[in-house]
Amino acid sequence: MRTAVLVDPRYRDHDPGPHHPERPERIDAVEAMLHDWRGAPIERVRPRLASEGEILAVHAAPLLEAVRATEGKAHVAIDADTHTSARSYETALLAAGGVLELADLVARRDVQNGFAFVRPPGHHATRAQSMGFCLFNNAAAAAERLRAEHGLERIAIVDWDLHHGNGTEAIFYDDPGVLYVSLHQYPFYPGTGAATDLGRGAGTGFNVNVPFSAGVGDLGYALAFQEVIEPVLRQFAPQFVIVSAGFDCHHRDPLGGMEVTEEGFRAMTRSLLSVARDSCEGRLLAILEGGYDLDAIRGSSRAVLEELCRPDPPVEEMLGPAHLFEQLKGILAPHWRL
Repeated sequence: MRTAVLVDPRYRDHDPGPHHPERPERIDAVEAMLHDWRGAPIERVRPRLASEGEILAVHAAPLLEAVRATEGKAHVAIDADTHTSARSYETALLAAGGVLELADLVARRDVQNGFAFVRPPGHHATRAQSMGFCLFNNAAAAAERLRAEHGLERIAIVDWDLHHGNGTEAIFYDDPGVLYVSLHQYPFYPGTGAATDLGRGAGTGFNVNVPFSAGVGDLGYALAFQEVIEPVLRQFAPQFVIVSAGFDCHHRDPLGGMEVTEEGFRAMTRSLLSVARDSCEGRLLAILEGGYDLDAIRGSSRAVLEELCRPDPPVEEMLGPAHLFEQLKGILAPHWRL
């Protein structure tokens, strides 16, 4: 079975304005990578528009109406960071719908796994508020569709974007059926993502934050996967893995202060593929979130895609001593065996 990718030139039609980091050229960087692709054959998938019901599965009606009201207007500032153009509403529907289309294909095993290269990104959008460059929460919409249409009960969302995905966290904060795991620079925008934020009610323990200080590179991320994330995922035993794949923790990114390289993204992908292969027949969907250096997007996307296409990911050796991340493991100890 092949890996599938979803990208469309219409994702350029969302234009937040001059000098905005979340710019249309991000899609050009992905297309350039795919044009030069010399790896295993990949299947290209075309997106569709998300329906109103699919958006309302994770968002309140006023949010949908607020984004719809921007249609045809040259410029609307939803907040200081989140701006729209005349076709942003349609583009956001196409992003969400594209993610749902690819999620369906992976869930049905029509393809092994996939990468949805969409924009605008989504992980900051809460149930009631578009924010942080994000209009609709694509990863959250995919998780809800997988449960509603495919009967899955345990979805894992792993978010390695530079910024904490406050929207995804908030949508599923009291939900034990969705395990949300975020690695992010902290403290940083949007100010959320403390290690002690574990979820609420029945969802307590199913929200795992790994906050990093600026400057952490490949080894720190790999150790976090080894010591915390992979053990938690294996105990949760997801039936589907969603990756909020932001490349703004790359060392070249203009907004961040992290030091991750293409090899770091490769190692994280390999770890998640190992979990998916053992837990859910390899069903994994990556979704583009942030990442604002075009060369970093191009190289990092290629590294992740190469791993998705690899038939048998190599076994990783132990990277470091088990005493690392002791404070975080202590916080998670009531909920997970680490």
